[in-house]
Amino acid sequence: MMGLRNTADRYGSLSIGIHWLMLLLFVAVYAFIELREIYPKESDPREALKAWHFMFGMLVFVLVWPRLAARFSGSAPVIRPEPAGWMQLAAKLGHLALYALMIIMPLTGWLELSAAGKPIPFFGLELPALIGENKELAKQLKELHETIGTAGYYLIGLHVAAALYHHLVKHDNTMTRMLPERRQA
Repeated sequence: MMGLRNTADRYGSLSIGIHWLMLLLFVAVYAFIELREIYPKESDPREALKAWHFMFGMLVFVLVWPRLAARFSGSAPVIRPEPAGWMQLAAKLGHLALYALMIIMPLTGWLELSAAGKPIPFFGLELPALIGENKELAKQLKELHETIGTAGYYLIGLHVAAALYHHLVKHDNTMTRMLPERRQA
């Protein structure tokens, strides 16, 4: 039976649950912003997709903190067989970049909306502006947000590719440590 906390061999249910929830949120955030292009500018469906993009992006920001707490509340399960040192370093840097993405993307979006003087929706609430209205800064923040968002596609893709490489080529337990435990028949 899988416990809430990490063990030496597996991530706990809290870490696993938040990991896969974040994946679903990332899929939704990216889908909402890409699908908005189907609709004409300022149309109701386009504006709704943008609002959902903002809200789910902020949900990533809200959930990254318990995710970090779960990650650092115990040690990570051991990878068997142990990968080369450079792979371990690459994994640490990749995870650091993913956590930075989960913090920086929502913050730049929040700052962008604040500088544009637009409301910041969050599931029936309106979040306060972080900075005063500044249209030029809003344009710069939008560019930064979009650039980091594009980099996020590659970062997430690299994360998935690395997990599949470890599972299918290296045949280690890197990926299975983050999968829900199968029930025994």
